[in-house]
Amino acid sequence: MFHWRSEGGSVSRPLIGVSTYLESGARWGVWELEAALLPAGYPRLVQRAGGLAAMLPPDDPARAAETVARLDGVVVAGGPDVDPARYDAERSPRTGPPAPERDAWELALIQAALDSRTPLLGICRGMQLLNVALGGTLVQHLDGHVKDVGVFGRHEVTPVPGSLYADVVPESSAVPTYHHQAVDRLGEGLLASAHAADGTVEAIELPRPSWALGVQWHPEMGEDVRVMHALVRAAS
Repeated sequence: MFHWRSEGGSVSRPLIGVSTYLESGARWGVWELEAALLPAGYPRLVQRAGGLAAMLPPDDPARAAETVARLDGVVVAGGPDVDPARYDAERSPRTGPPAPERDAWELALIQAALDSRTPLLGICRGMQLLNVALGGTLVQHLDGHVKDVGVFGRHEVTPVPGSLYADVVPESSAVPTYHHQAVDRLGEGLLASAHAADGTVEAIELPRPSWALGVQWHPEMGEDVRVMHALVRAAS
């Protein structure tokens, strides 16, 4: 059960900011314009978990700390590949085009959340950026972790006993997956807290008292809200 803050007798749900895509052209009705957008699964997952969702489109990285200060929790969403230059690696031919505005903004959001100890959840790309922000590196392409182009698959992930993730989801569970890249060398202070059967790192976290968790899969595409519930609880 959640115990929300009370302000003047009314219930105040935690405000959870979710980073967004920035696309050069998106179409709706008669319009095709540059758009900051987010798959609806993300805000719906925040709402199902008891939080209020706010979109955080790319902005000047210098404004990240001010933005995070107005939030109770931060989610860095999935999306394009992290630029390998961010972790001093040569670009693989299988790595997608860079998204410099997102990389700069989301790395700044992550740093601001860590500095202020604002609860932080990284999803897919967000987990990978958390690792890069702390000096880690990435595997630029995984085989066998995508069912088909544009189709989410499922596979089991197993928690590491004693981890924050294991406290939230103690059993092995099948999760919605669309993996192209993954954590290679862990960033400073990060712990691996779940793995796939082939050893791929599926979740990372910082030791307590921080609340910073990254998951490689896409909880917004499934029915299990426990990971987002945990973020909302930590943010309340």
